[in-house]
Amino acid sequence: MLPEVTATRYVTPLREGGSLPGLVEADDLGCYVVKFTGAGQGRKTLVAEVICGELGRRLGFRVPPLAVVRLDPVLGLGEPDPEVQDLLKNSGGPNLGTRYLPGALGFDPLAWGVTPEEAGRVVWFDALTGNVDRSWRNPNLLRWHRELWLIDHGATMIWQHNWPAAQAAAAKPYRAADHVLAPFRPDVRAAAAELAPLVTEELLADVVAQVPDAWLADEPGFDGPGPLRRAYAGILLERARTVHERIVPGPAGDTGEAGR
Repeated sequence: MLPEVTATRYVTPLREGGSLPGLVEADDLGCYVVKFTGAGQGRKTLVAEVICGELGRRLGFRVPPLAVVRLDPVLGLGEPDPEVQDLLKNSGGPNLGTRYLPGALGFDPLAWGVTPEEAGRVVWFDALTGNVDRSWRNPNLLRWHRELWLIDHGATMIWQHNWPAAQAAAAKPYRAADHVLAPFRPDVRAAAAELAPLVTEELLADVVAQVPDAWLADEPGFDGPGPLRRAYAGILLERARTVHERIVPGPAGDTGEAGR
């Protein structure tokens, strides 16, 4: 399971995200960017963050460490912003924290280059997880210590929002036209050859086991967290084998490597 820490101070809201994440200090003396269970997007955003973040780390991507951040609602009593106060009051218990990377800069495709190999790995991973939120408008990539870091996977696995149609949704093409790394001629075929064999039943079982039971409870159509974990793992395992064949490159007329 993910490590657990306890929030000791709410530092400041980060208003760039629609879910109003916040910077929080914890009892391990670390700082975390926390997404809260009381936010409007709900706990499935946290599930996506855990599964895709932990899967990415195991596949060799740089993803900031995750932790369960336990929150006492009384931390919200002193907040002057009513919106933040309500969010903290409604988020007592386990929330999800991403380790804060001090000094990290948002990735700018006009300022930094990425090799076709690295671009291909990221595009393939985003296709695997169905990430619809790594565009040039909102890269969700950081530049830290001169390396590329992947963050914010809450908008992945959108099929989890309608499980009866999940298999059909997961089989649709992945459109990479707006992907922030599309201009770098991503070599998706090489990425698939490297990464797809690593996505095994054992690996996925370990990844989905990191999600707290409380975030998987009471899902309609599933008899508890166990079957739901297997559903997540099953779709990702199936996608890993062939998803590179269903990546639609872009923009129109692009002769890059993606999808070739």
